[in-house]
Amino acid sequence: MYNQLCDIKKIEETYHQVRIKTRHRQKIIHFELFYLINIMQIYFVLESQKYQHSQYFVFLIKEPKYRIIMSENISDKIINHLISNEILLPKIEPRLIETNVATRKNKGVQKGIEYFKKYINIVKKKHDNIYILKCDISKYFYNIDQEILLQKLAKIIKDDKILSMIKNILESANKKETNNQIEKLILNEKKKLYHQKVANLKQKIQELEKIPTYKKGKGIPIGNMTSQIFAIFYLNDLDHFIKEKLKIKYYIRYMDDFVLIHWDKEYLKYCLKEIAKEVKKVKLELNKKTQIYDLQHGINFLGYRFLLKKKKLIVLMNGQTKKRIIKRLNRLSKFKNKQYERVKASYKGYLLRCHCKAFLYRHPWYKEKIK
Repeated sequence: MYNQLCDIKKIEETYHQVRIKTRHRQKIIHFELFYLINIMQIYFVLESQKYQHSQYFVFLIKEPKYRIIMSENISDKIINHLISNEILLPKIEPRLIETNVATRKNKGVQKGIEYFKKYINIVKKKHDNIYILKCDISKYFYNIDQEILLQKLAKIIKDDKILSMIKNILESANKKETNNQIEKLILNEKKKLYHQKVANLKQKIQELEKIPTYKKGKGIPIGNMTSQIFAIFYLNDLDHFIKEKLKIKYYIRYMDDFVLIHWDKEYLKYCLKEIAKEVKKVKLELNKKTQIYDLQHGINFLGYRFLLKKKKLIVLMNGQTKKRIIKRLNRLSKFKNKQYERVKASYKGYLLRCHCKAFLYRHPWYKEKIK
């Protein structure tokens, strides 16, 4: 299996995939200045089985909330994509349930919304009340247990060289330098906030202090292609438990955010207890946002607010999303550049999926487009 990676043609094909997706064009320019040398270096590192993941560049995202992203160099990205496409996806994809929708081909947020609407429409035909158990994992990417993940992968990947390589990628997040970068970014942002004397200073400081650092043996790098696959796979046994043992027909998961749709509230209470036990087995915890909702009172899921009114499903804008759209488009509208047009088109796609014509008509960015 490892020998599949040691192929110059595949390395070059993977580079072209990475090139398209990389926004940091300076990285691409630098890599292509010594293109053949860099490609051959990747090949020889894989051939000699001496691959070691390089240090990440860590940066802080401020919208919609503070979070950490980790960026790899181009060589690491190529190897990450190579192992994902050649090994992980072919082995993992067939084992996933259909309604595990995050970061998969022909899936995503839109597919999750389609499933949600479909399931609600099925249930409401036979039942007056619809309840939803919405679960969320506490600091999911930071708390995935690396040893448990490797044990799960070892059941389907029978190649020690591949597993050793995956272990190296997992442990790359636990380096002291990564935590030092995270702590420095948080400290610098706090200084900026105090200097600027922002109105919601206390709230922003609390957000920053909630950003965790990595602990030994815990967590996966945030931003890697392999990490996206690990994240959808780690709870795969839980997905099957919910579908096959708890007999929940109407279930959707997007990473660590998942919903169980049912007409019996008491049964969902039982499900919650059983899910908490299963989650504990893989050394995770459900966070405080986990609870049972009555759809007549509404629920936020995948960036929208869903509400059942007189047996009609209404899809509304999430309140936080509304504020974010107004703030960002007001800021970008001053420039009227390509980024403004791109962001506006992206938000329009979001808005057209929900009941928000009044919002669209009120704001000049969309008024001319609505018919």
